[in-house]
Amino acid sequence: MPRGYGHPLYILPFDHRDSFERRMFGWTAPLSKAQTEEIATAKRVIYDGFRSALAAGVPREKAGILVDEQFGAALLRDAAAEDVVTACPAEKSGQHEFDFEYGEEFSKHIESIRPTFCKVLVRYNPEGDRVMNRRQAGRLRQLSDYLARSERSRFMFELLVPAEKAQLDKLRGGDRAYDRKLRPRLMVEAIEELQGAGVEPDVWKVEGLERREDCEKIVAATRSGGRIAVDCIILGRGQCEAKVREWLTTAAGVPGFIGFAVGRTVFWDPVADWRAGKNYAQGCRRRDSPSLPRVCHDF
Repeated sequence: MPRGYGHPLYILPFDHRDSFERRMFGWTAPLSKAQTEEIATAKRVIYDGFRSALAAGVPREKAGILVDEQFGAALLRDAAAEDVVTACPAEKSGQHEFDFEYGEEFSKHIESIRPTFCKVLVRYNPEGDRVMNRRQAGRLRQLSDYLARSERSRFMFELLVPAEKAQLDKLRGGDRAYDRKLRPRLMVEAIEELQGAGVEPDVWKVEGLERREDCEKIVAATRSGGRIAVDCIILGRGQCEAKVREWLTTAAGVPGFIGFAVGRTVFWDPVADWRAGKNYAQGCRRRDSPSLPRVCHDF
């Protein structure tokens, strides 16, 4: 397959595993069978919300789900049967350093699920631990090469660039100053380093940016060296609706940004209400929890 995607892409990500277990349910692994089934049921609730969004007008050909095999294998199969874009994570959840969820068996799981996208979440600060970065890049190159050979799934790369303490110490304003003044440059450097290591995604899933010129620099980096069809989407980072809309509005006018992956901003409060025994339909209509159709208007 040619590298890239080339179509609008509206992803509802609910592949959270470690954060679901600890923050939503208050559990720690290993889970019992009953606990696993309860989390799977919660993810079914989210998927029901996604299907309601399709019925409410979200274009089916542009929409997709990102959910994990552990709790959502049945949902991935159902969505694929409905010709909905699917994405499934390959990374081990809750780890600072990228590694495969299923170790050397990763390819067998991709072949079993056959998602539209194989997705990885990677924390990579080019001014951070260089030895760890090289280890991560080596594993990611292995996955990238496999996906290029197999042509079963495209490659979605979720890039997080967490601040190093030394970087924050040099800035006044903490995380906010980092996000505006330093992170955009580090994102470009991270993309360039990973490309140099042979990591070749079709879609880069990146943190929101406040300035159009920073979005343009990200696209220029992802499409450098003849990668003219590689695309970008914005991730929600669990932020409030207002902040997510700000990021989407900034990116939406930049060629090369084709959509978003917004999850917790949309589903977290309604699912928490559902778990607390509140009426499911009422929870899904909470005014401070935006629906997927409303978010889609930005692209």
